[in-house]
Amino acid sequence: MMLEKLVERREQLEKDLKDFIRKRDELNEESKKLAEKRNELNAQVKELLNKVRELKKSRDELNSKAKELRAERSELHKKIDALYKDLDKLRRNIDRGGRPLGEIEKEIRRLEFKQQTAVLTIEKERQLVERIAKLKRELEERKTQLEKHEEFKKLIAEIKKLKEEVRSLTEQIKGYQEQADGVHEQIVELLKNVDETRKKADEYHAKAVEARKEADRYHAEIIKTRKDIKDLDKIIKALKAKQSKSKEQREKEELIRKAKEIYEMFKRGEKLETEDILLLQRAGLI
Repeated sequence: MMLEKLVERREQLEKDLKDFIRKRDELNEESKKLAEKRNELNAQVKELLNKVRELKKSRDELNSKAKELRAERSELHKKIDALYKDLDKLRRNIDRGGRPLGEIEKEIRRLEFKQQTAVLTIEKERQLVERIAKLKRELEERKTQLEKHEEFKKLIAEIKKLKEEVRSLTEQIKGYQEQADGVHEQIVELLKNVDETRKKADEYHAKAVEARKEADRYHAEIIKTRKDIKDLDKIIKALKAKQSKSKEQREKEELIRKAKEIYEMFKRGEKLETEDILLLQRAGLI
């Protein structure tokens, strides 16, 4: 009974072992696939970050060009301001009254900058636009009056030329700035994508690690079950050996008993068969 139960237990352990091996292998395969997906996403992150670095370099180059042009434009403004000073000196000699043209020009620039950058109500903006238009009319009227003078005309022409250069630089600066802003938007979008992809990669990594841990737990069960089977094999072998020895002993005792009976028959002079004589020999009585 004990031996049968142990054999049944061993058979159950063999079934458990097969299940553990199957589950471990499935989990290892799952962990492998999850790790591969994680690696793919990490590769995407790396590629995206390389694009971000390239775009940052491009954006910085565009901003650098815009900065250089702003410096050039600033120098042109200084030249224009200097020419306006010369113009005002000449004007004072020609026109003994009125506001300096350079001041009008500076005020126009200041008001235009305010219009572009300040947050104004509709009424305030309307007043500002009207003020700028009035100053421009005043500036042009004054110039028209003074342009009859040859030297004045020459200074005005030089100022116009420099202003055209300023306008051209401003357009270029605007172009570079718009390009830089567009590139920056791409960078922001890519970095958002990087964060999302990296988050997914981390999730796959966590799942891969968990699957690996679960596989390791089944592997530990496999090792333990194999040891249990090995230990059971030793016990079963010992029990079988013991049972076999007991059977042999019983057979030997039965042989001696029969041999003694035959030997008594022999002593009484009864006729013995060949099988009886052979049995006596096996028992060691003849």
